[in-house]
Amino acid sequence: MAEFTTQEQFNCMISMCREMFEKKLYDYGPSWRIMRCTSITDQIFIKASRIRTLEVKKESKVGEGILPEFIAIVNYGIVGLIQLELGNTLLLDITNEQALALYDKYAEATTSLMLKKNHDYGEAWRLMRVDSYTDLILTKIYRTKQIEDHCGATLVSEGVDANYMDMINYALFGLIKLHYGE
Repeated sequence: MAEFTTQEQFNCMISMCREMFEKKLYDYGPSWRIMRCTSITDQIFIKASRIRTLEVKKESKVGEGILPEFIAIVNYGIVGLIQLELGNTLLLDITNEQALALYDKYAEATTSLMLKKNHDYGEAWRLMRVDSYTDLILTKIYRTKQIEDHCGATLVSEGVDANYMDMINYALFGLIKLHYGE
């Protein structure tokens, strides 16, 4: 197999996540529009907690592995970014096409952030273990919950949006490692 650049690998994994997002949009529509960001953060927590449990126990009793959970973290993270922009509603006020356009907007913004950080950190993520990404995602979740409990106010820290983007990027790193190998 030919060597792929980080951006090519990243784009491949985002495409895989987007495909799942699009299929779920077909099944459910943008039903997630009713979710408050706190609920989205909790959904990401559930997914990351399951990954950690599977990493520790090395066994799944429901037959689903870690890969779908990382995909879900990416997709819920992007949903969180969309909800931060639009706010939650009790009405399904966007079409599937609008939801996909917003997905693409935030996938692109997250990729741009990753490329900037990857330049500065020199691809250090490639030397990390997948379970470290899980721990970092869980840490970002607890930070996000704290910020949410403070109604978004921070003294020196980045906001919820930056934490969602970091969670997305760590999940994508995990997907790259699981898909392409170490």
